[in-house]
Amino acid sequence: MTDGTDRPHSPQPDPAAGSGGGYGFPQGIPGGYGGQPGSGQPGSGLPGPAQSNPYQQEPPQGQPQPGLPLGVFPPAEPFPQAEPFAPAPAPEAFASSSQPDWQAMADRSEAQQRKRRLLTIGIGSLAVVLVASGTAFFLLKGDGEPTDKPTTASSGSPSPSEQSSEAPESKAPEDDSPTVAGEPNLLRDRNGRMGIALGPGASLGELSKRTEVRFKGTDDSYAQGAEAAVDVTKSFTVSTRAYNVAESGSRMAVSQGDGVSYSFELGFEVVNGKKAWVFRVQTGDKGQAATAQQVVVDNVETVRTWALLTGTYDAEKKTIALWVDDKMVGQAQVSGIWAGPGPLQLGRARHHGIWSAAWDGPLDHIRIFGQALGQEQITGLKNNKLDKKTKPTHSWLI
Repeated sequence: MTDGTDRPHSPQPDPAAGSGGGYGFPQGIPGGYGGQPGSGQPGSGLPGPAQSNPYQQEPPQGQPQPGLPLGVFPPAEPFPQAEPFAPAPAPEAFASSSQPDWQAMADRSEAQQRKRRLLTIGIGSLAVVLVASGTAFFLLKGDGEPTDKPTTASSGSPSPSEQSSEAPESKAPEDDSPTVAGEPNLLRDRNGRMGIALGPGASLGELSKRTEVRFKGTDDSYAQGAEAAVDVTKSFTVSTRAYNVAESGSRMAVSQGDGVSYSFELGFEVVNGKKAWVFRVQTGDKGQAATAQQVVVDNVETVRTWALLTGTYDAEKKTIALWVDDKMVGQAQVSGIWAGPGPLQLGRARHHGIWSAAWDGPLDHIRIFGQALGQEQITGLKNNKLDKKTKPTHSWLI
């Protein structure tokens, strides 16, 4: 290899006399190409003067030699007799092998059998453990259905693949659809005849045992009934299972009203800087804060957790109450509830003549009762063990 520049070229010098030959031979070795050591010749390949010529042939036998009379030949030397072939030595007999070590062989066999026995025992034990684990898993999980845990999708609401927690009641049979036949966007009323139509931003989520309606927290994400589902001049109960994703603002799961204001609303709100569940009613026809009465609870989980929210109104006692799961968390005295015009709403409420409080998350098990339920009935509502006398007037997604 070079460094990129041509090296200067000079011819190699001839070897010095007596240096020991041509190129490629070590210095100090006498003779040249084919030279014989000690011949004194410079490497011509010819023998020295004191050495016989190997190429000079000897006169043949029976030919006259110088110094003998003509015709006289020296006696021919007899051919040397070849020595007779010596008999080949007899092959040595194979040495007989030593006797096998029967004890060592027996020990190895016993070790292999012991190893196989241990392996068989280990496999059998593992099989027993696996069978026992499978049995325990089956007993613990019951029918094998996973417990759904809702998570937040990029839009804020759980996606269909991120299932929410299982409702305590099983889904209706396949021929008992949660929507009206031929109307996939119209929720079927299980205890009445009022359907609820989904807005453009609302969708249904099919789970293993139930169906839920999902809202994205946007203006077009709502569902609306064909008419009012609650007679607010009489005692009533409104209930839904709700999962809230929002961390702030006002988010109403169920409401009723139109025009200037709502008649009642049930959902989530930040009250005095705290996240809270709220049940609020309007007592006047102007929708002002002075004419609203509410029950608020802010010491329970309200975000990314399922809760059974229930609001009741006792027309005789003129009281409203808020229940979370099956516990009453507060009540308030009211003069009555304003019967505003307009249908039942899911996922929004009417405030000062505009739609607001968009819900962010899924809802299911939406039920209306024409009476104010008590403690025992709401416990049955939570566990889906209502007595036969307590029947909803309307229900969706049960």
